[in-house]
Amino acid sequence: MAEPHVTPEPDPDDPVQRKLRGALEEQLTSALRAATDRVRASYRGESFDVVCRQLIDETKAGLHPDIAAGFEPDMDEMCRVAVAIVRGQA
Repeated sequence: MAEPHVTPEPDPDDPVQRKLRGALEEQLTSALRAATDRVRASYRGESFDVVCRQLIDETKAGLHPDIAAGFEPDMDEMCRVAVAIVRGQA
């Protein structure tokens, strides 16, 4: 499985969001990778839906509360990672 990755999509008209995109991308990706490791380590046959919810919850838990509150996960990426965990490929 390829490493989990988050790519934020800043508002193109907001210079602050554009400027912070790189740092935010690094923080979100790091939180998702740590969440993937934790969920994979604790996986005991839970359903895909449960694993996907755990990934989202664990990713948000690894973020600053303000960032977590605004985090809208890419569900395609979350599903890809959850499937890999359930299949034992992560």
